[in-house]
Amino acid sequence: MGLRAFAIAVLVLIIGVAFQAAVPVMANERAFKAFIQEIKQAAQKDGIDTKHLKALDALIPDPEVQRLAARQPEYVKPIWAYLTHMVTQERLSLGRDQLKSRDAFLDGLEKKYGVPRGILIAIWGVETNYGGNKGSFSVLRSLATLGYEGKRADFGRQQLLYALRILQSGDVALKDFKGSWAGAMGHTQFIPTTYADYAADGTGDGIKDIWTEPRDALASAAYYLKRMGWQRGLVWGFEVAVPDDFDFAEARIKNPKPVAYWADKGVRATGRELDETLGEVSIFAPAGLRGPVFMLTKNFRVLLRYNTAPAYALAVGHLSQRFFGAAPFNRAWPNADRPLLPDEIAELQRRLRKAGYDTGDIDGVLGRQTIAAVRRYQDDRGLAADGFATPGLLEVLSR
Repeated sequence: MGLRAFAIAVLVLIIGVAFQAAVPVMANERAFKAFIQEIKQAAQKDGIDTKHLKALDALIPDPEVQRLAARQPEYVKPIWAYLTHMVTQERLSLGRDQLKSRDAFLDGLEKKYGVPRGILIAIWGVETNYGGNKGSFSVLRSLATLGYEGKRADFGRQQLLYALRILQSGDVALKDFKGSWAGAMGHTQFIPTTYADYAADGTGDGIKDIWTEPRDALASAAYYLKRMGWQRGLVWGFEVAVPDDFDFAEARIKNPKPVAYWADKGVRATGRELDETLGEVSIFAPAGLRGPVFMLTKNFRVLLRYNTAPAYALAVGHLSQRFFGAAPFNRAWPNADRPLLPDEIAELQRRLRKAGYDTGDIDGVLGRQTIAAVRRYQDDRGLAADGFATPGLLEVLSR
């Protein structure tokens, strides 16, 4: 092949590769534009003004939102690391300042909704550090990015339509319509559907501005918790002690029992009576016998309606108590331990199955069946059968 023919062949190859790379991009652009048109048609039927629909025309997918939506974290923080990050001296100090400066307003919220001021300020602190980190993503762009493709498409589409309703209401200007990459908004991070159902006017001006008015955001959080079933005067939970032979198979948030049931099993609380006024309570042992154990009431389960992560609800509850001088946890966390990585969990599952313990699928997920297998293995070897899997346990199994 001559030099000229070779150069032409290389050029054709480069053009071909570039064309192939461009095809998916062009397809995605078409899919996004088609999605926007579908949203505009649905919003028009919903009565959304044309001036708000025009805001959709300038949107393009946000690659950062796509990256965050697709990420698969290889390492999950243990609950004690999350608590250390959330319950800091700075967050305590700022929260106490807010409690002091907003005393009269918070008193009114407590009387109206029955939710303690400490819980409301703790939610504000955990969600956005008292408004310091509300998110800088365009809510419309984030939700459009999520809505046009991927596993969050149904969520993104629904939330985008509700976001347009919020614009229509006039409660927020387009320039202030910011939030997290997933569309959570304002001081207390409501998604659009939650805003539509539970946003409250805390100032009496007829506007529900959770983006720039903390009083509206705090009132909205209080109203939401009340509607979710918050019981006035009931503590969210507290630390307890369990006997060494406690059956940790029963230590599940979704396993509420009468107080007497747990008392008969040797559960005790320091400086507190375990009485029936607590209602049905559950035991939560996120670090097994190696860390603090908690007795949780209905109100903890209400906090899980705000955010389904137990670490979040525990951070809010603990922070709310620390504002008023409560001590750190009685029992220390196993800070030297770390959670197993997915590959390590899969290896743990293989080793347990080889030893005759059914873990279910070997999927790298520390689910209920795997935890039960760990518990049976521990029990058979005279160990504390708390189901808490550590790198040390994996090492023993690997010998």
